[in-house]
Amino acid sequence: MPPSWLHHCAETSRQLGRGLLHLLYPACCHFCGRSLTANGPFCDACRGAFVDDSSPACPRCAATVGPFAVIDGRCTHCREEAFGFDAAVRLGPYDGLLREAVLRLKNHSGEGMAELFGELWADHAEPAFRALGVDAVVPVPLHWRRRWQRGYNQSEAVAHGLAARLRLPCRPSWLRRTRATPMQTSQTFAGRRENVRGAFAASRPLAGRTVLLVDDVMTTGATASEAAHALRTAGTGRVVVAVLARAHGA
Repeated sequence: MPPSWLHHCAETSRQLGRGLLHLLYPACCHFCGRSLTANGPFCDACRGAFVDDSSPACPRCAATVGPFAVIDGRCTHCREEAFGFDAAVRLGPYDGLLREAVLRLKNHSGEGMAELFGELWADHAEPAFRALGVDAVVPVPLHWRRRWQRGYNQSEAVAHGLAARLRLPCRPSWLRRTRATPMQTSQTFAGRRENVRGAFAASRPLAGRTVLLVDDVMTTGATASEAAHALRTAGTGRVVVAVLARAHGA
């Protein structure tokens, strides 16, 4: 199936999934099903758990760090790493309720919820996103075969929600996956970088653009770094990675 058809089908599916959530949970939390006492898709308890990131994070790789661990903008996790991106931000650590949410988003039924998470994140951290000076939002793509099998790309749905709330263009067509790769979770930490090497390509020149590169979760940073390298090759001026959840292990 050609990628252009996939984008069209994905957009239709995204809208259908969003509408289905509203039909199924008109006055209930879209995550836990409790009755809502205020406007919004999530109850106070779930929303608080999703956005309550009390741990300090490295501005370079978004890993959880201790006090005084960041020196010259880098922590012990990334001090020796040559990432393709300039900085990284996160909604929270890959733990607790947020981890459960990310896993749920990997199923096709989570598409509408993925977009809501993008909106939630933008509402919660809009000043920080504005300060990045982003020109466009670009999701980390899936290979078309995996996207077809899964039914949607959760990172793209999150990116749509973020971009809509921030009033920025969302450009999934700017980056494509050139080859299918085994799941990163099946690789060793050392093998993840080699697994995705050369797996992405930009579809157009991007001279001077600042791109917000969106993914659902980051562990070693290998996938985000390789995707950022592809954007750099197209002339992007700056790439900032935005992940819903940052896992331990980089």
